[in-house]
Amino acid sequence: MSREQRPNPRLNEDLLFQEKPGGPPLYNPNTDKPVRYLTIVDGGGRVLGYAWANDADDAGGYTARAAAGDDGHNKGGRWARKLREAKAAGLPPTEALRQLIAFGGDELSRVEPAVPAELPSLAALKELAASS
Repeated sequence: MSREQRPNPRLNEDLLFQEKPGGPPLYNPNTDKPVRYLTIVDGGGRVLGYAWANDADDAGGYTARAAAGDDGHNKGGRWARKLREAKAAGLPPTEALRQLIAFGGDELSRVEPAVPAELPSLAALKELAASS
């Protein structure tokens, strides 16, 4: 009787990623066109990140500010979730920004000021988030 162990065939199978349909509807996460954005701050006024949008590419999202660390991601999650809800409701991205302004926020995080600014590209916004 041999004590040699044979490899389990399941461990030799190729594992291929196959995307499954479904999941929440999302705005396109990329654009090379100008973006309108809102600044999201915490209760003390420290910038956490930016909610941004571009209607031409049906693009939008939330970009955390690097200097905000974990708070930028954790407290920014609610804003990303609100953008997903707006997409699910069929709203164009800039209308989603208007809804974020209407929501305003609370003592944990809020939109400030309540007027969208504009940058020439998403890359410029990501640079702002990384350097500020």
